[in-house]
Amino acid sequence: MPEVDKVRAPNIRDVAALAGVSYQTVSRVLNDSPSIRPATRQRVLDVIDEIGYRPNQAARALVTSRSKAIGVLTLQNVHFGPQTMVNAIEVEARAAGYRLSIASTTRADDDVRASVDLLTNQAVEAIIVIAPQRKFFDVLDELELSVPIVALDSTARSTAHSLSVDQHAGARLATRHLIDLGHRHIVHVAGPQDWIEADERMQGFLYEMGEAELSVEPPILGDLTADFGYLAGKELLRRRDFTAVFSANDLMAVGLLHAFREADVDVPREVSVVGFDDSPTAAHLWPPLTTVRQDFELIGRRAVELVVAEIAGRTVADRTLLPAELIVRGSTDRPWFL
Repeated sequence: MPEVDKVRAPNIRDVAALAGVSYQTVSRVLNDSPSIRPATRQRVLDVIDEIGYRPNQAARALVTSRSKAIGVLTLQNVHFGPQTMVNAIEVEARAAGYRLSIASTTRADDDVRASVDLLTNQAVEAIIVIAPQRKFFDVLDELELSVPIVALDSTARSTAHSLSVDQHAGARLATRHLIDLGHRHIVHVAGPQDWIEADERMQGFLYEMGEAELSVEPPILGDLTADFGYLAGKELLRRRDFTAVFSANDLMAVGLLHAFREADVDVPREVSVVGFDDSPTAAHLWPPLTTVRQDFELIGRRAVELVVAEIAGRTVADRTLLPAELIVRGSTDRPWFL
């Protein structure tokens, strides 16, 4: 078998020469043409595997009018949920024969537009949006993109298919759990209200408190960090007019637990705490954190299924809500006086 030049990367003509076929035949194999005999297809694939040939995606897009690329627009952050979704999207996209093009952006409108331009210039066939704020979708509406968009948020938009865990229902589960335990004075440490899912969680909390005809203090608006949870916990300890806290995410719940432990407040005997997300550390805190689980890996997989269906021209639902699950652990219990 002829040797391949070790200095440069192998190309399609190297594959053709080693497999004893034309480069057009190799192209047809790469594009999954049904006209290729199985034995020929396998011989070409064996050579591709042996020499490590990687097709030039840009060249394939010119020939086939298909980039086989899915764009992901995400906010620059290090949060567990978005990172987990991106990882799952990448695995599922690869399994479906697509590659990912990821653009991370700040909250500035111009930066969002620049990130979208980056994706569209790479001829992506669809875009998955992992962004927490409504303003992202306002910018996308203005751009009037021609490719399918799947938004991993909990509100349906005219220009995007919406996919998420039901945040409102999840918050209701958390709040109802505390009420059923006998708590009547429950504080909500909320996330930023220009963040779609934080607002949905706050609305779920308020709805359930209203259904139980319980008085509600204005939610404490936080930034979803453990540092804010710690500061909020120290401030709450000056009041001591509550027996339970529902935190909009696990990170702020971690800060709350830190503040309460530092002040020798027994959780859950004196104060119960519920988080949201079921992050990997939630089960290993002390006490282990009661929280609302969202399956971020499932969201990522389903997002790829939706965009692949859209690319193929199949009809998909405008809005898909996945169920939330309450995970009860040691950070919640009945109030000490009951």
